[in-house]
Amino acid sequence: MLFEPTFLANQFLNGLQLASLLFLLSVGLTVVYGLMNFINLAHGTLYMLGAYIGLSIVRMTGSFWIAFLVAPIVVAGLGAIAQATVLRWAGNTDPMKQVLITFGLVFIGLDAVRYFWGDYSYSIPSPMIFAGTVSVWGEPYPSYRLFVVGLGLLVFLVLYFGLERTRLGAVVRAGVDDQEMAVALGLDIKTAYFLVFCVGCGLAGLAGVVAAPVLSVYPGMDMSVLILTLIVVVMGGPGSLRGAALGALLIGMLQTFGQVFVPALASIVVYMLMVGVLLLRPHGLLPIRAK
Repeated sequence: MLFEPTFLANQFLNGLQLASLLFLLSVGLTVVYGLMNFINLAHGTLYMLGAYIGLSIVRMTGSFWIAFLVAPIVVAGLGAIAQATVLRWAGNTDPMKQVLITFGLVFIGLDAVRYFWGDYSYSIPSPMIFAGTVSVWGEPYPSYRLFVVGLGLLVFLVLYFGLERTRLGAVVRAGVDDQEMAVALGLDIKTAYFLVFCVGCGLAGLAGVVAAPVLSVYPGMDMSVLILTLIVVVMGGPGSLRGAALGALLIGMLQTFGQVFVPALASIVVYMLMVGVLLLRPHGLLPIRAK
């Protein structure tokens, strides 16, 4: 049963789906950390807010696609407000204060969710076009999960070409490589920081909306995924888009197959992989700068 090709193919697709969600979450966090050297533990809270805002929009409009478009924009706006106020000041402090401040925002976000939506678990139905299944080696597989995989790939391609082919991407890469030199050359690093931060927040909100039809929407859903996201960032290499994709793929596959073959040790195996990677490559698998 466990080694049947059909079963393994389904689990492989499940791993890709989890990897896509982790990538949507980690890519904003890793670029912000690599560019701004800022540890934002509240990134998972944006993911949770995206799910709840999407839930409210679906209830009001009955349309998943409106939530899909609007919720990330709203979350990006909330991130912009936080960046313009609390987080801008926190960025100039030492890392421990950054951790404490953003950890405080985690609890504020949790209490806000409980106040507005209650301490209950919800779900968002899949859009009609992806409500059915497709055949994978003769076995049905939810088409919505394939949509999540395709979305993760699309976001990776858009971000890759955005960073490699646009002026903003060039400014971001210059800021990551050598911030002082980039500023000396007259590049508007602060604006690039702000835009990248907002994009990262929007992607976190997008991940929340996309995850809602697959996972439950509940208070505290941010912490359940934040640890895996941080592991992806550390393993892939802070600031590295390709590193985030590779780290998300490894963790998604390991977590999925670990839950199937060694459920009692699945989490331990993930941490063991992280430790092994850091011992061999302290700066991550694909660091933004060669070490």
